[in-house]
Amino acid sequence: MKAQYTATARNSLLLASAPEPFAEAMLARATTTHVAHGTTIFAQDEAAEAIYIVLDGWVKLYRITPAGTEAIVGVFTKGHSIGEAIALRGGRYPVFAEAVTDCDLMRINAQVFLDLLVENPGAAIAMLTATYAHLHNLVAQIEQLKAQTGPQRVAEFLLDLSKTELGACSVTLPFDKALIAGRLGMKPESLSRAFAKLKQQGVRVSQDAAEIDDIEALRAYAARDRAEAWHKG
Repeated sequence: MKAQYTATARNSLLLASAPEPFAEAMLARATTTHVAHGTTIFAQDEAAEAIYIVLDGWVKLYRITPAGTEAIVGVFTKGHSIGEAIALRGGRYPVFAEAVTDCDLMRINAQVFLDLLVENPGAAIAMLTATYAHLHNLVAQIEQLKAQTGPQRVAEFLLDLSKTELGACSVTLPFDKALIAGRLGMKPESLSRAFAKLKQQGVRVSQDAAEIDDIEALRAYAARDRAEAWHKG
């Protein structure tokens, strides 16, 4: 296994808090795989036989609603783990997982995971930590939906993609705008309006990139009170 893959997995939410012997045993039994853009990694209602860690690329989780539409649950990238909670219950995946870019994934057999937990009871605390982190992320998404305007949510998304602390920068959009809209709880037309509104904040969006004039100013805009952000643009 490549050293960078081992490092990414060891720093993932799943294993970051795990005791070293448990993490080493888990990694020794894991496999890595490359999947192409558009590949279904697992299907809704399929038996949860594996846990995945994203080593590179982006994976979306989504459900098919009773009306037949696709509801985006989340989009995850390098260092995120998927499926550990359902693996602990021995249940079925409640969502589909699909590669929205070419991806490198680590696959951990769910039964191996459970067997190692039985052998290492102290590692269960690490699993609680990972589960709490996922819950915290979901709560943060709900808070964002309620507390931020559409343009602010888009600004936050761009800030998460940027590695720049000061000045101007260019951000590559990692997947298509329809998926960005779904990830942010917006309709595509609402996303287009949000991009247009962000021009006032020095953000220019092309097909697959965003040019940001001042990352600090955009950060301040994303943090504004909701009413103030709507009023001032």
